[in-house]
Amino acid sequence: MSDSRNTPIFSCHDVHVSVEGKEIVKGVDLEVGAGEKHALMGPNGSGKSTLAAALMGHPGLEVTGRIELAGEDISELEADERARLGLFLGFQYPVAVPGVTVASFLRAAMSARQGRDVPVKEFRLKMQAAFEALGVPRDFAGRYLNDGFSGGEKKRLEIMQMALLEPRMALLDETDSGLDIDALKIVSAGVNEATGSETGVLMVTHYQRILDYIKPDVVHVFMDGRIVRTGGPELAHELEERGYDWLADTTTASAGG
Repeated sequence: MSDSRNTPIFSCHDVHVSVEGKEIVKGVDLEVGAGEKHALMGPNGSGKSTLAAALMGHPGLEVTGRIELAGEDISELEADERARLGLFLGFQYPVAVPGVTVASFLRAAMSARQGRDVPVKEFRLKMQAAFEALGVPRDFAGRYLNDGFSGGEKKRLEIMQMALLEPRMALLDETDSGLDIDALKIVSAGVNEATGSETGVLMVTHYQRILDYIKPDVVHVFMDGRIVRTGGPELAHELEERGYDWLADTTTASAGG
């Protein structure tokens, strides 16, 4: 009997990303199996968030290489097309959208993801269950999207979106940014609940603390636009103790081979 955790749900090969002619991501190869959680750790400014945005299809980036979701080449697809196929990006800084309520946004997103008009009753039942799981007050449904929300509220709403959209692959860009310990625990529990045996996860972070709650199967170290080291969960603890400087000398060697 085959193990679904060994099935590649997402992969990228020789991905390079440039911004206004400057190369930020310098050749990344990555595979995430269904049910696997990967952490991408690295110092600020190393290109982690740029990579996540490129994988999602950010239109302002120059990207080369091959990106696949569930075996399908999505390299030339727009961001909304990737999202419909089941790729999700949790933003480091979710934007406010005055005039659009949380409920209307979530229902539209669910309908686009499922390719059908989700009935109001079905949607409300799922939304209320997600609210309860993440400790989000029900009056959020009528508030404008992220307008006046605290950092913790924005991140909870991001994870609630992920739970409702049921993606094949979730890219979480510094989900722990700006969270206190209580919010971190709630958001982490939401991620764990929303990702099962068929969903891959890539968590972008430079702190180890979120990995105490969302246990990674694989940890990658990202420096100067490249993955310079890959290991198990113990690698995250080593980074917490030693920082990133001790790996700086390996960047050139890793890039060469």
